[in-house]
Amino acid sequence: MEQKTIVCISCYYKGYDFMEEMQNLGNRVILITSENLKEKNWPWHAINEVFYMPEIKPSVWDLEHLVQGFSHLMKTRKVDAVIALDDYDVEKAALVRETFRIPGMGQTTHRYFRDKLAMRQKAKNSGINVPEFTAVFNDAEVAEFAKNVPAPWVLKPRSEASASGIKKLKSQEELWQALENLGDERHLFLLESFKPGDVYHVDSLTFNAKTIFTSSSKYLAPPMQVSHEGGVFRTRTLGRSTAEFKALEKANVQVLSNFGLQNGATHTEFIRGKEDGKWYFLETSSRVGGAHIPDLVEASSGINIWREWAKIEDALLKGLDYSISKPTGYYAGLIIALIKEKHPDYKYFESEETVKFLPIDYHIGIVYKSSKSDLVQTRLDETAVKIHEDMLSIIPPKDKPTS
Repeated sequence: MEQKTIVCISCYYKGYDFMEEMQNLGNRVILITSENLKEKNWPWHAINEVFYMPEIKPSVWDLEHLVQGFSHLMKTRKVDAVIALDDYDVEKAALVRETFRIPGMGQTTHRYFRDKLAMRQKAKNSGINVPEFTAVFNDAEVAEFAKNVPAPWVLKPRSEASASGIKKLKSQEELWQALENLGDERHLFLLESFKPGDVYHVDSLTFNAKTIFTSSSKYLAPPMQVSHEGGVFRTRTLGRSTAEFKALEKANVQVLSNFGLQNGATHTEFIRGKEDGKWYFLETSSRVGGAHIPDLVEASSGINIWREWAKIEDALLKGLDYSISKPTGYYAGLIIALIKEKHPDYKYFESEETVKFLPIDYHIGIVYKSSKSDLVQTRLDETAVKIHEDMLSIIPPKDKPTS
């Protein structure tokens, strides 16, 4: 089978399994990453070439510089696919594909998976429930929204890949002051109704426009809450036969099909309104979920999303059939917290349900797995109490953790 050349773009240290699987499938892997990630433990055995980009600010590159560098790369190499390994890289990869006419998601579709305003407008136009929202370009439109939609509201960056940068606003005075503080960057934000409820995430794989694998989970401490209040991040998978799982599976397919996704991995979030019990779309992304969610998914289902995504891309490039194994039916839980020590002592947390300790500096990270949902919940609760009592740090360390 002909060897294909895959360019992976990533401004974060991630995608180890994807690149290794691509190499195992007989392909040539080129990595483009940030200069400050040179010393990371990349899968060098699976990477044929690497190129580094300077960062203008965290995760941001000079896109003109990227295109110029890619043009030099293309002179002596035929590139078959360009893969964005992180949410921040979706725009970069789409620009490169469009410029050099490489197959894959282009700049029009990528906005539905990167720009939170575009994805909300697309969802609303597709008949998908979304919290009330508005662009903040025009003062009159903002005033009308604030008049008709009761506070609190959230002011969100349109292109951030996490809960960072989100502001919760409780009054019109706070709203107008927050908009004033944004200055020339105001157009980069949107305003949305704050809708109390439980937040869920759906991690899935799509092949030839058909969703072939779905994992649904419930955040026990949503990213926005952890980002703003500190504390412990927890999430737990749902049973595949539950009503919640089936509702989320259906909602996820509705989003991805309407957004035009053809192939790849996605991470999509929904909220179930506390007041009305309805499911509301929050956001989606054409990438593997961060915060070690792939470890949670694999513990529950036996499916490694990174490796399956690589197999999908390989099948598409080579015109091969692709099928995925039937997922196992375990329950799994994930807990991550910022702590005082660089390397935690995990002796206290060893148990039959413990699957993996995650190696993240200044963090404790554990994945649990069991055939019993309540046992996973118990482990997550016990661990959260222990971390809060003895280990939790509220001062961020100097070293930036991996996404």
